[in-house]
Amino acid sequence: MKKISKAVFPVGGMGTRFLPATKSIPKELLPIIDKPLIQYAVEEAIDAGIETLIFITSASKHAISDHFDPMPDLRAKFVAENKHHLVEKLDTLPLEIQRVFIPQGQPLGLGHAVLQAKPLIEENEMFAVILADDFIQANNNPLRRLLTLAEQQGAATISVEAVEPERISSYGVIAPDAWHDDYAQVNAIIEKPAVVDAPSEYGVIGRYVLPYSVFAALNQVTMDQNNEIQLTDALKVLIDQSGLQAVKLLGQRFDCGSQDGFVMANLHVAMQDETLLRKIKDYLSKWE
Repeated sequence: MKKISKAVFPVGGMGTRFLPATKSIPKELLPIIDKPLIQYAVEEAIDAGIETLIFITSASKHAISDHFDPMPDLRAKFVAENKHHLVEKLDTLPLEIQRVFIPQGQPLGLGHAVLQAKPLIEENEMFAVILADDFIQANNNPLRRLLTLAEQQGAATISVEAVEPERISSYGVIAPDAWHDDYAQVNAIIEKPAVVDAPSEYGVIGRYVLPYSVFAALNQVTMDQNNEIQLTDALKVLIDQSGLQAVKLLGQRFDCGSQDGFVMANLHVAMQDETLLRKIKDYLSKWE
């Protein structure tokens, strides 16, 4: 099987939960301390061996492209001023990594966004899909485990994590077969079930490895009540056609599409820095 070397980043959403900030700033550029969400996602992909980054974007999100552009004038200024620590911060993307930007047109759901990548994917290759909103901190690269299993088994592979009962109705929830350490075949997916109807505690999160056949599946499914094409519906088709496997996330995920998740992610990263941790503790002590 051909090595998986391409990753799709759906970044065309409007980010309405972060208005008015997202009137001019793409939500994917909101920072976790000093690094934007999209850069964390891109670094995860590159570390896992991805060589081509495909951004499914919108007309208002040129800033994402700008973020990954080299800035030779600013680099020369920092070098002249002997500010090498700032020079390193300009290196947001290795020069050998290819990036492609495709306009989504209308934000018609995650499945629709993935469908826009079809012209860049060959029929004999699989590709990754990464949602930058899902900020993950883990000792081992979570995407690499998905890529390895997908290449070994030749089947679509998704990342899942255990979800608290009160949040289960916000997820696509899998019905897994027997778990083999951290992975299992998926027998079914139920979109946003009530707790009593959930087939397990494992919800699908924003890391996928998909075959070319997903495009046919996406063309096959119908739009939902919000006139959106959902990737989950295409995954249901793949279960019947070629199989689907799930991998448990071994790490901590923050849903940075929500305000509370975004705040918690910033606190989590800040508290790994001794100086920031001390200042956070000092500040919180005033509230005791």
